[in-house]
Amino acid sequence: MKRRPGKPSGRAQKLGDLIQRDLSDLIRLELRDPRVGMITITSVDVSPDLSHAKVFFTILEKQKLQETLEGLNRSAGFLRSQLAKRLKLYTTPEVRFTYDESVERGDHLSRLIDSVLPRKCSTARCCSTSRSG
Repeated sequence: MKRRPGKPSGRAQKLGDLIQRDLSDLIRLELRDPRVGMITITSVDVSPDLSHAKVFFTILEKQKLQETLEGLNRSAGFLRSQLAKRLKLYTTPEVRFTYDESVERGDHLSRLIDSVLPRKCSTARCCSTSRSG
C-alpha cells in the first residue's frame, strides 16, 4: 500500500506522540536549565526514517524566546539520551526545537475576525427589531 507524500506514517505519528509526552515530563521534572521556563510542547514531527524529530513549542513570555530556545538546544543531547532510556528504540531521533507560531497566528486571526464581525446584541429585542426593520 502506497503512502501519500507529506503524510506521516502511522509509526512516525505514534513515535511523535510518545516523544511529545516523554519530553514534556523530562523538561518539567528533570531539566535544570534556568533559561527554560514554562513551555508547552504543541507537536512533534518525526521524519519517515525516524532519525529526526522536530519539536514545536510555545511559551507564555515571548520576550524570553531566544533565551529559551538556546537552553533547549543546549540540553537537546541530554533530552535525547533520556528519551533513549525511556523509548527503547534501536536509534533515538535527533531532537530539534522550533518555536510554534501557529498559536499566535490563530489568536491574531481570531482578533481580526472579531474586529470585522458586528457585535451581537445583548438583548433579544434589539436583534428582533433589526431583522424586521
